[in-house]
Amino acid sequence: MAGHSKWANIKRQKAVVDAKRGKTFTQVSRAIIVAARSGVPDPALNFQLRTAIEKAKAAGIPNENIERAIAKGAGTFGGDNTSLEEIRYEGYGSGGVAILIEALTDNRNRTAADLRVAFSKNGGNLGETGCVSWMFQQKGVCVVQNVVDEEQLLEASLEADAESYETDDEIGEVFTEVANLENLSQTLKAKGFQVTDVELRWIPSNSVEVTEPDQARSLLKLIDTLEGLDDVQNVTANFDMNEQLMTVNMA
Repeated sequence: MAGHSKWANIKRQKAVVDAKRGKTFTQVSRAIIVAARSGVPDPALNFQLRTAIEKAKAAGIPNENIERAIAKGAGTFGGDNTSLEEIRYEGYGSGGVAILIEALTDNRNRTAADLRVAFSKNGGNLGETGCVSWMFQQKGVCVVQNVVDEEQLLEASLEADAESYETDDEIGEVFTEVANLENLSQTLKAKGFQVTDVELRWIPSNSVEVTEPDQARSLLKLIDTLEGLDDVQNVTANFDMNEQLMTVNMA
């Protein structure tokens, strides 16, 4: 299971560097709309919606915005007939690094065109469906803060039928099958753990080691550009990069 935390660290550090508050608002609001549309618009009965709302509150999104997004998803918000579609795109970055992009869009032609430009300007290529997804497996992940007793985390994870866990600087990540994510989250919280994020994540089965500064710069710029697109919800890649190289190129 090596490599999970490395990618998570990249994401966390980029989030600090980027600090794209407006982008976060758009992403989380769209996630709420889709969750409300795909299930019942009641967070007590819809785990996906409940998780999206928790992320929205953590991001500081006002309650009225959250309620408006739920209403849009439920079809009860007057005058808004926008239909958002979940689409996964795939491509390659510099050096053959595999990249998965998850998007929510009301115009797939526009989104594909924007992605194609982003790839071509940053040393990559937008590929066909299935070109890299076979290298990834989707898992449920619970991020736990302030882990002081790793043994307790292990016991709780086993009780909740988790597959594995990793810890780094008192931050734990517990991995499980997608269908078991709600059970894992509830068990960890019941055991007193501070669960700060619950998400679905694509985990690469292999990784590409990046050691050249030019390649690192190109990859991080590509990911930054992709994440900056309005329709993009999440970007995942299968590269490993040491912290020094990553920090220099994100400075």
